[in-house]
Amino acid sequence: MTEGARVDTAELMELLSVSLGVYYGEFTAAAASENLTASQGKALTVLRRGPAAMRALAETMTCDASNITGIIDRLEKRGLVRREAGTSDRRVKNVILTPEGERVADAIRARMRTTRAGLDSLDTEDRDRLRTLLERVFLTGPAA
Repeated sequence: MTEGARVDTAELMELLSVSLGVYYGEFTAAAASENLTASQGKALTVLRRGPAAMRALAETMTCDASNITGIIDRLEKRGLVRREAGTSDRRVKNVILTPEGERVADAIRARMRTTRAGLDSLDTEDRDRLRTLLERVFLTGPAA
């Protein structure tokens, strides 16, 4: 590619699709190594950031509230999460990782060797740039 030539958006989307496919495939295999589905592993990963209300967890995971109930039921049965009533509204159920849930979430990430190796190969400047770009594209959106 020549200096200054703009990369086609479709090409970027395809590269992102391939990258996410590798990431998701590796994540799914890592979750399976802990006898979890990808959705159960994703719930643990989301909860690794902190407790979440059931409704918020369903929204974050883009799934139906009834589906998240089943996922959390199975994780709770294994002792990976627990539910607590909300402090301001007892009808709201917050989901919290147990210490074992934290261990399993960390084990899943640790098994993602391809993703880790790729990210670890980046120097500090590239890591900072990638973080900035991912935040801009997926978290904050284009500048207004």
